[in-house]
Amino acid sequence: MAAEQDPFPGQAHLPELHVRLRSELGRIDEQLRALLDAMDRMQGLLDAVVAISREVELPAVLHRIVTTAMDLVGAHYGALGVLNETGEHLEQFITAGLSERERADLAGTGLPTGRGVLGHLISHPEPLRISDIPAHAASVGFPAGHPHLRTLLGVAISVRGEIYGDLYLSERRDGQPFDVHDENVVMALASAAGIAIENVRLFEQVRVGAEQFQRLLLPTLPDLRPFTASAVYRPATEPSRLGGDWYDAIPLPGDVVAVVIGDVVGHDLHAAATMASTRNMLRALLFDGGSSPAAVLTRLDRTLEAVTPNPVTTTALARIEPDEPGWRLRWSTAGHVPPLLITPEGRVEILTAEPGLPLGVDPGEPRPDHSRLLLPGTTLVFFTDGLIEHPSHPIDESLGELAELAGVHRALPLRDFVCALADHHPSDGHDDMAILALRTPHA
Repeated sequence: MAAEQDPFPGQAHLPELHVRLRSELGRIDEQLRALLDAMDRMQGLLDAVVAISREVELPAVLHRIVTTAMDLVGAHYGALGVLNETGEHLEQFITAGLSERERADLAGTGLPTGRGVLGHLISHPEPLRISDIPAHAASVGFPAGHPHLRTLLGVAISVRGEIYGDLYLSERRDGQPFDVHDENVVMALASAAGIAIENVRLFEQVRVGAEQFQRLLLPTLPDLRPFTASAVYRPATEPSRLGGDWYDAIPLPGDVVAVVIGDVVGHDLHAAATMASTRNMLRALLFDGGSSPAAVLTRLDRTLEAVTPNPVTTTALARIEPDEPGWRLRWSTAGHVPPLLITPEGRVEILTAEPGLPLGVDPGEPRPDHSRLLLPGTTLVFFTDGLIEHPSHPIDESLGELAELAGVHRALPLRDFVCALADHHPSDGHDDMAILALRTPHA
């Protein structure tokens, strides 16, 4: 009798095939998860690098390095130790993750001395992963009040080939020790951190250089007795933005004082040079007769048009001259923000008046003059628009805020007064600012 044939040949092998297929699908799933995890880590690293590079102040950069490293590997604690010039000890220690109680407990311990596992990384700047800190050969224990840590990941940060400091991370939030993936991500971050630190150093050098150059172009206020005067200049927050802001105060014959503040459009070397030449021309015109402020600005505008293709400039020019029972203020503006007047009683007024066109627009256009009696103890405040400009606020609103600020600080000595306005200004700080205040003597 013939053997019975299997009506479904190969069906007996299906369970085995299913097992192999499930195994293969599981392996593919694991690979995809690993790939997605790697992509997430890479995106997190890129986001961290971008976040660090946005900072323009060194303390903010250092703190951002610590917190982004903690986020990347899920660490509970983080710190960055900055080495001194010899590279042997720490001169700064930036921490993150400590609770208020933990910070209070450590308040009296001072900077780490660079002993123990921290010192090991200083002496041996290769990446360091420790799964049990107390068991490590270099461990010397923790100071009183320090949280007891078990795991550590340490990576050196280099700037221009020199070790700048060490980045320390401790205690993964999932309770696991740091692994090779954590190490690779933090090493990549440390490389970007070194570049960010160097960039912010260069940023600071450029900013300081631009500020010093700008200050060299600004005058030292002369003796204006019987008046008192004070001025302050603050550079823009961005580097390489040489401004065209300037101020000046000139004693003239007949117990007259001329005060000017101005702003050349632009933020470059040409704007700064134009500012210096305009200021010098204006000084010469002020000494040439007793013309009104409007007449002087008209002559200045025509002179600038004749001798050089200068950019648009805004300015306010004032003369303060004797006029019983006090002084007479005569002023004219060329597209400039109005000055403030603070009466002896403390009332703050914005001297809003018909403005003239900025210099460099139409030299033939007539310019208005304005006049105001100043009583003894009156304060005048001239400033550039960098003090009040804010993209989210109308200019009138910012002027009102500045007037309120001036009223709050009106009783301060004049030097402290102008500094208070510069410190608490209503602008967004994107532009440089200049302030010149003059106070008539009390009776």
